[in-house]
Amino acid sequence: QVLLVESGGGLVQAGGSLTLSCAAAGRTIDDSVMAWFRQAPGKEREFVATIHWDGRTTYYLDAVKGRFTISRDNTKNMVYLQMNSLKPEDTAVYSCAARIRSGMIKSEVHEYDYWGRGTQVTVSS
Repeated sequence: QVLLVESGGGLVQAGGSLTLSCAAAGRTIDDSVMAWFRQAPGKEREFVATIHWDGRTTYYLDAVKGRFTISRDNTKNMVYLQMNSLKPEDTAVYSCAARIRSGMIKSEVHEYDYWGRGTQVTVSS
């Protein structure tokens, strides 16, 4: 069992930055693929970014490439999402997810085993 808790969300103006954090407990995540997803009101959950257990391989939603950076610190059981040049369309609840069944990085919701409750990110225009 893995408990994931996100933090760092908030209200920011367009063009601003935020860093989200995801703390894992109950089990080490150093062998897990980790990801961030987001869900805007009235929309389905959407993949944002994922990172391999070794931190060397990452994959991003096209809409956030060059603006968002996913990273991890396995010594602290933490995953991060640095978000720069934020846009109003980035407004959503951002959730952290863990994939422990396999080391392959995936972008589909059903490929992930554990989820946090999410943190709200609101970008004003």
